[in-house]
Amino acid sequence: MKNLPDTLTERYNLVLDRICRAARNFNRNPNDISLLAVSKTRGAEEIRSLARLGQQAFGESYLQEALDKLTGLHDLTLEWHFIGRVQSNKTKSIAEHFAWVHSLASLKHAQRLSEQRPPGLPPLNICIQVNTSGERTKDGHQPDELMGLFEHYVKLPNLKIRGLMTIPAPTQDIQGQRSPFRLLRELRDQLRSDALPLDTLSMGMSDDLEAAIAEGANLVRIGTAIFGPRQYNVRPNSTNQLPD
Repeated sequence: MKNLPDTLTERYNLVLDRICRAARNFNRNPNDISLLAVSKTRGAEEIRSLARLGQQAFGESYLQEALDKLTGLHDLTLEWHFIGRVQSNKTKSIAEHFAWVHSLASLKHAQRLSEQRPPGLPPLNICIQVNTSGERTKDGHQPDELMGLFEHYVKLPNLKIRGLMTIPAPTQDIQGQRSPFRLLRELRDQLRSDALPLDTLSMGMSDDLEAAIAEGANLVRIGTAIFGPRQYNVRPNSTNQLPD
């Protein structure tokens, strides 16, 4: 991102304005589009400052870092979304502490999350990750693979399948940006039913939120445009550093 405003408040308001303008440009209702603030690598005080501005939903990729923040911000009513790579040794903590998972790309992990979701909590909200760009290094089900697995996902008792998520290959071409988002929307439309409305398309980040909104996104995951560029070298042991 270039020419970012200096303050968190200014950047946050600019993102909200971008969402509203994109919604109007593509005949969408801005109130139908939720903002997930991607707060990975950011400190608890930055999250607290953003919460004072009205933001409640935050996305985290690194489990231990996220758990530390949940402890430090326990006095706030926030909604925590896990957006990093799901691994078998992390499913128990994810199931216990998060309200949403956006990056589920394994039926085995889904089964573990369902089994490990504490009985006192509501079902874990899930977006299944789809590899819409065909990148070998990118997580996510292939579209044709998901069609065959979907019936197994929806039978897991402690998960609520809310929709689909994608992280397409970056491009500055607006039509190139829209194509994978369109594919995700069309796949969602094929899978949804009256019994399973699949009300969430989690797609769109700092550089392509307008294209995502044009294709039906109702949850955009924004980090850099709100918080500014990240310094990943402060987390030398981190993996799966997803863009936002």
